Amino acid sequence: MAEETKSLPEVHADLTPKEIVEKLDQYIIGQTKAKRAVAVALRNRYRRLKLPEEIRDEVAPKNILMIGPTGVGKTEIARRLAKLCGAPFLKVEATKYTEVGYVGRDVESMIRDLMAVGYNDVKAEMEERLRERSAPVVEDRLLDLLLPGTSEKDRKARANEKKDGAVLGNIFGGPVIKPSSPAETKTVDTTNVAEGSSAAADANGEDSTREKFRQMLRDGKLEDREIELTIRPQFQMPNMEIIAGGNMEDFESGMQNIAGMLSGGNKPKHRTVTIREGRKIITEEVLDSMIDSDKVADEAKKRVQQSGIIFIDEIDKIATKKSESHGQDVSREGVQRDILPIVEGSNVNTKYGVIDTSHILFIAAGAFSVSAPSDLIPELQGRFPLRVELDALKRDDFRRILTEPRNALTKQYAALLATEDVTINFTDDAIDRMSFLAEDVNSRSENIGARRLHTIMEKVLDDISFGADEHRGETVNIDEKYVDEKLNGLVADQDLSRYIL
Repeated sequence: MAEETKSLPEVHADLTPKEIVEKLDQYIIGQTKAKRAVAVALRNRYRRLKLPEEIRDEVAPKNILMIGPTGVGKTEIARRLAKLCGAPFLKVEATKYTEVGYVGRDVESMIRDLMAVGYNDVKAEMEERLRERSAPVVEDRLLDLLLPGTSEKDRKARANEKKDGAVLGNIFGGPVIKPSSPAETKTVDTTNVAEGSSAAADANGEDSTREKFRQMLRDGKLEDREIELTIRPQFQMPNMEIIAGGNMEDFESGMQNIAGMLSGGNKPKHRTVTIREGRKIITEEVLDSMIDSDKVADEAKKRVQQSGIIFIDEIDKIATKKSESHGQDVSREGVQRDILPIVEGSNVNTKYGVIDTSHILFIAAGAFSVSAPSDLIPELQGRFPLRVELDALKRDDFRRILTEPRNALTKQYAALLATEDVTINFTDDAIDRMSFLAEDVNSRSENIGARRLHTIMEKVLDDISFGADEHRGETVNIDEKYVDEKLNGLVADQDLSRYIL
């Protein structure tokens, strides 16, 4: 297992800030300042790991506060950054947390959730590396189910039973052969040889049948054959952290585990499944038995502490204006004060061990349309030294979003309809028109950024998506005229556009 842990991929990719920005450009249009800030923050974490140990612990991450309207790419930048470096990543919303003493999720649960993400990531990587080694074991277990009693273990058990039976016969007065002449000795030897030959023939026959079935399994000829599996549910002891400082969800989950244990809910269950389904179930069981959960937890803990990223969205919603200090705002300030020690660096108990948050990178984001960053408590402001303002999207940005990214909306819709054998082509004037309408509607109503394009695209392609089966084999051209036919009435009626677009 030690070699499996060592062979896990490096958490930080050796990418320069320029290379990081280039990779982010493949998915996110514009927002160069924000991309540069996160690229430098990621690179600094890589640099810190190369420092001498006595200096390394002194270098704290420079947390980032992103300021900008909704739909401009704040969450996407953080999510793509985490994928880029393979780091444990968690997105949370500040409004879901409450201060200590109120019913709801406590802020420490974000660290427990991040640790769970890291554990699952490491476990998945180890399983992938052990999958090839587990294949023969899974195959043998399937053959045992298809041909009961043909395994090597069963044959040895039967042989031992025969030996035990002979010994018992001698002990309890059975016939004991004591040859007194060479002729008798020869007869006895011949009998033994005959019995051995018969056993060998039986074993060879079983081996031949088993190998035939093995080949059929490998050729996929038995995938739909049904077998009966005995599934043993895994019982997890409830985490003791629910007793002190845990939230109600953890408490309820723990109580359900205890109730299941007491009521016998963890008894083996019998299921009839196909070979195809059974292979997946058995593979999971075999991989679980091959993986050392303690080593998975140790590796995950190291990754979370050294490279974890938590994205706190809607942080502006817990900001309190200085002129208001009553009612709900008191609770909001309490949440800020509870978040502060987590961001500063503290130890949090999780079921995988104690996690030190000192080197976890926190990226906070908010529109700050009503409040301002200065409305956050001063201590929390100081823990987000890097502030980046994201720009509102313009017509040219919308055009690029529709065409340039690897996951551009036009490519997504074209791929979706291609599954129905319908080909759609977007002309340049259609893309220009949709870009103009997105900017126009955003300026006249609530600015929701690039999410406006999702609404517009759905309305434009509504008829084609609904009746795709009637257009099978056709090529549909989406031009400016087609877009206007679908949207002009909605755009002209400002009251209606507020609800529909």
